[in-house]
Amino acid sequence: MRQLSHNLGSWIKNSFETDDDKPGEQCMQVRQEIFDAYWRFATMRQEVFFNKINNVPRPWTSDPIINTYKFCNAYRASDRVSQYLIKNVIYDENRSKNEEEVILRILLFKIFNKIETWEYLENKIGDYITLSNFESNTYSNILEEAMNLGYVIYTSAYMSCASKEFGYDKKHQNHLALIDKMVVQDRVVNSIVKAKNFEDVFQIIQEYPLLGKFMAYQLATDINYSEIINFDENSFTIAGPGAERGISKCFLNTDGKTYTDIIHWMTENQEKEFQRLGLNFQSLWGHPLQAIDCQNLFCETDKYCRAAFPDLKSNRKKIKSKFTLTPQPIDYFYPPKWGINDKVKQTLAQRLPQLDIPNLQEINARNYQQLSLELDSQVKTTSEVANNVSKQYKKSEQETQRKKSKILQNPEMEKHEQLCLF
Repeated sequence: MRQLSHNLGSWIKNSFETDDDKPGEQCMQVRQEIFDAYWRFATMRQEVFFNKINNVPRPWTSDPIINTYKFCNAYRASDRVSQYLIKNVIYDENRSKNEEEVILRILLFKIFNKIETWEYLENKIGDYITLSNFESNTYSNILEEAMNLGYVIYTSAYMSCASKEFGYDKKHQNHLALIDKMVVQDRVVNSIVKAKNFEDVFQIIQEYPLLGKFMAYQLATDINYSEIINFDENSFTIAGPGAERGISKCFLNTDGKTYTDIIHWMTENQEKEFQRLGLNFQSLWGHPLQAIDCQNLFCETDKYCRAAFPDLKSNRKKIKSKFTLTPQPIDYFYPPKWGINDKVKQTLAQRLPQLDIPNLQEINARNYQQLSLELDSQVKTTSEVANNVSKQYKKSEQETQRKKSKILQNPEMEKHEQLCLF
């Protein structure tokens, strides 16, 4: 895989060439409007990220869909739950740096992937979660109590396996038994630290029950945020179900290339694509998008297209979650090995103070109501957005919608561009 990734950049000389330009050469066909939307979405979402942390007043972008709906950050490590994991679970100075302790904390946090569940456990235990106080039955009883009180202990971000692999009736009981087997009985950390590459870590984790390919990849990435291992994130990747849907929307024909091939290509050619479209993408303080970020962006592009291109064939028609303002700002912190935390601190120190305007949230709610609720009706949405944008933006938006309509309603007339990889 490493060699494949290394060669991806040499597969193309010009990103977009037609069959006539290179007769007989194998090419991938992109759905141009959607493919370009991938890069525009990444740029706009990162624009929102920096405007938000700098306390710039809303709206943080001119795009009504991003203003209305909830989307993950362009960088996975910037999302709220990942930030909590990195800062509070992995690198908290008051917690043990012992590798077995760190692996226990990562697995226990990520299996539920919910901050509230982690904090509920620690509050009930009355101490930090450690190997010495980890006992699956005790933890199970605590979580059972939480569920009886009406708490939802699992994230809604992804589905976790619910089989009775370890003989228990409840999902959380089987997951706690899994963690006990991995950390206490098998001491899986010993195998992980001996792994020769990132893919080996993924394979070690995937061998365990209740962890599918995608979950194993997520866990391997989270472990790689710690000091336990230090592999190149771009050396291995796989596509989750959402990314597969996004790739299918961006590409008319992948010419036999795997999802992994495509994600690697996007990762290695990000700068060229941003330049091609004239986009000012703000990286993460010089840290470029990694393979897992490009994988996630396909998933978010799939969601974005449900509103931006509603006529595009899709097995999912709606975006489930609306954007809600998080009241507590995040003091961002990334794996120290990335070497960007000093720059992060400088940015956070220079940010504007938050505006204390009475009823600001209500004012924003009224403003965004006209941008938000009726994205199924393109005419209505366009009319509402028109009240909040300049004449120049309206003209550009109308031209974009005209092109979308022409492409989506007359697919036979579309001039397919080619992405030549060989």
